[in-house]
Amino acid sequence: MGDDLGDEWWQHEGASEEEEETEQEKQPTEKTKAKPEKRKRITEKTVKSKKKKKSEQAECIIPQKKETEDEKSTKPKKKRKKKTITDVLATSEPKPGCPADLQNLITQHFSDKRSVIEQEELKLQDSSFLSSNDLTHSLSSYLKQVCPKWAKIQKQHTEKSSVVLLIICSSALRTIELIKQLTTFKGEAKIAKLFAKHIKIEEQVKLLQKGVTHIGVGTPGRISALIEKEGLNLQALRYLVLDWNWRDQKLRRMVDIPEIKLDFIKLLESGILNGCKEDKVKIGLF
Repeated sequence: MGDDLGDEWWQHEGASEEEEETEQEKQPTEKTKAKPEKRKRITEKTVKSKKKKKSEQAECIIPQKKETEDEKSTKPKKKRKKKTITDVLATSEPKPGCPADLQNLITQHFSDKRSVIEQEELKLQDSSFLSSNDLTHSLSSYLKQVCPKWAKIQKQHTEKSSVVLLIICSSALRTIELIKQLTTFKGEAKIAKLFAKHIKIEEQVKLLQKGVTHIGVGTPGRISALIEKEGLNLQALRYLVLDWNWRDQKLRRMVDIPEIKLDFIKLLESGILNGCKEDKVKIGLF
């Protein structure tokens, strides 16, 4: 029996042991190889999950942009404020009026209403104007300058329903203010208030017919109405003084107010422009 086994039995046993050792060595290497594969799978999953999150965030952000654009379109745009006369004048220094200002006002008004020949007839000569106020005068001091012979002129005036000096202003309150400023100039002259507020036109006609009036102060609308009703005539008129430089609370002049401007142009057409051409009437800008 021992001979039959020979030398081979121990070799087989040694070989089997070696095979077992090699198998045991191979197993951990295979396990180590399996671990990085798992890591690769994990990293791939994390990358995919991050990409999904980014895509989801992008999807969420896109509609927000659209909403903001829609909101911008629905929001009312801020309108730019238009500059008014008060805005312009509040930042600029006041300039005294001159005869060219009145001439420009007349030509602009009649530019689309009269022919070229008729517009040339409306032009006033320099001799038709008194010296203008340089913003340093009161009304009395200005009138003393432009009417140095007033005492003599007022004595010579004897006609009823007429005045020698006519002062045009924008309102009833301004009329009263100007009459108060005439105390040192008027002397013995009588003054008539020619405005519509609280005074009927019939009452004013009667007052002008009763006695001699030297100075009339009022608004262009009421003075034009008195001329139309023949309550006031311009035969004795020698001086027309315009309250040109005075401005109201909104910094508007008399000619900046559309209604008063139209009444003023109508008054000029009622016979004053003809009187200027005939060298009977002189215009002054106060």
